[in-house]
Amino acid sequence: MNDSIDSQLIEKVARLPENPGVYIMRDCAGKIIYVGKAINLKNRARSYFNTSQEQSFKIVHMVPRINDIEYFITATEEEALILELNLIKRHKPYYNVRLKDDKTFPYLKISLNEDYPRVQITRKLEDDGARYFGPFSSAYSVRQTLKTIKEIFPFRSCSIDLNKKIGRPCLEYDIHKCPGPCINAVSREEYTESIKRLILFLEGKQEKVVRQLENSMQQAVSKLEYEKAAILRDRIKAVKEVINWQKLATTVKGEQDVIAFAQDKDMAYAQVFFIRGSRIIGREGFAMQGTQSEEPGQVMTDFVKQFYSSATYVPSLILLQYPITDKAVIESWLGKKRGSAVQIQSPVRGNKKQLVETVAVNARRGLDELKIKQISSQNNIDTAMEELQQVLDMPSLPLRIEGYDISNIQGKSAVGSMVVFEKGRPKTSHYRRFKIKTLQQPNDFAMMQEVIKRRFGRYKDTNKEPANTWGIIPDLILIDGGKGQLNSVMEALKETGIYALTIIGLAKENEEIFTPGASLPIILPKSSPALQLLQRIRDESHRFAIGYHHNLHKKQTFVSALEAVPGIGPTRKKALLKKFGSVAEIKEASVEELSSVNGITPPLAQKIKQYL
Repeated sequence: MNDSIDSQLIEKVARLPENPGVYIMRDCAGKIIYVGKAINLKNRARSYFNTSQEQSFKIVHMVPRINDIEYFITATEEEALILELNLIKRHKPYYNVRLKDDKTFPYLKISLNEDYPRVQITRKLEDDGARYFGPFSSAYSVRQTLKTIKEIFPFRSCSIDLNKKIGRPCLEYDIHKCPGPCINAVSREEYTESIKRLILFLEGKQEKVVRQLENSMQQAVSKLEYEKAAILRDRIKAVKEVINWQKLATTVKGEQDVIAFAQDKDMAYAQVFFIRGSRIIGREGFAMQGTQSEEPGQVMTDFVKQFYSSATYVPSLILLQYPITDKAVIESWLGKKRGSAVQIQSPVRGNKKQLVETVAVNARRGLDELKIKQISSQNNIDTAMEELQQVLDMPSLPLRIEGYDISNIQGKSAVGSMVVFEKGRPKTSHYRRFKIKTLQQPNDFAMMQEVIKRRFGRYKDTNKEPANTWGIIPDLILIDGGKGQLNSVMEALKETGIYALTIIGLAKENEEIFTPGASLPIILPKSSPALQLLQRIRDESHRFAIGYHHNLHKKQTFVSALEAVPGIGPTRKKALLKKFGSVAEIKEASVEELSSVNGITPPLAQKIKQYL
């Protein structure tokens, strides 16, 4: 046992029952900091205070904060799971993995208890006879779904009393987004049939919808109702377009949800792909918090439990990126929600594995976008610039920051990049590239000096004309590198005669910020908005340099390979480059295709093939 833990707490743990149930941990202020479930409450709680085994980062930091433990005994582990979920959703304990803002997730509601059902967005699930679809990750996501189905299946979304007579319908009727039940422009039977098709569409049964629409169109044609037939034809086309898009997505058959996530420190982002009728009918992304130091299997377990506690539908098969704990209990719980058996799998090969990997790629992109969105939020940017001004002791905010980097492979095709951020955002029109001219051997310090001299030499030559971007002096210069790189840049600036600039180097290994004349670097916490902004600028300058370097290297490789072919001069090289773009493409080209290039005769084309 840990001697630093209150002895009364240890005694309380020893008195816990050995039943299944849920335990609640509170801090000294009485706030709930963790909720968990267990088959054996005593054994599970005792494990947190066992110093004989290595503990996770989370437990090491959480245990000293525990002041009290409460518990609920349940009849089964499944009951404990449900109670645990409810308590996590209600109290949002800091040390639990939790869906971000899950209590506000929106749903699509179809009010089937009305004569002319409405389709609306709601954030509340009620037992009112309505049909619900969701949860969706955001209001934007559900609005996009609403927009799509309204184009195919017009419906009313107003709350007008249809028993009252009105003078004229609203704009929705005029633009064919509502069939107009308020003016009796559609019968109750026709409207109900359209809503049934809408529900089938949302369930992923689009082909059944197409068959129904085609039958209705043929009936309209046979009755000479050509205007109605034309409307149905357009709806069939719209549904088929959705089907064609979905068929591109996967070869996996049946009905299933596929879940994967990407994780970075205390943040994770999960993607759920919904497959119905062997097609992906949609996907949703969800942010999670409290994932730091958690094993992937535990993060996946917590997400699955919390997501399906709010889901309106459970498929018969769920494919997961990582195996989960409590698999049998969760399958039993989901089976009761569905009304039939539910299987949970973590595939290791085949089409299912490929699909899970595809979802994982989407999750990684989603996490990257989420991080950029957070970093790019105006409040975060303002905070970052204010923090930079403070830690660097600048007289004003760094409204214009220029970032520099070098890219080369053993000195070949060496290039420099300059990226510009104004008010914390990329100013791509001011980005500049530099082909290194004075060095043939690898020397990043000297190459960076050349870039700095050329950049600020251009500044002196502009006579400070506002219209010329070279004439703009940055508030802050960011160099990719440590103290050595920073000192070399300072020397280069002295030669240009420019002194009053704030310059820093950001060393990647430990993310240390070096400033001129300071013996020790500035170290900011990883959560610092200022550090995150500097990292983004540094990474952008690196990306920009690498892209330019690859383009130059590709062209030079092309030219050097052709230089070995007798009879190929600059003009013919240029013609081949314009036609084929790369040596690989020339290798693949036939003699006839090469001969079609201006200046390339059949014998010369044959010689090119032989040399390459």
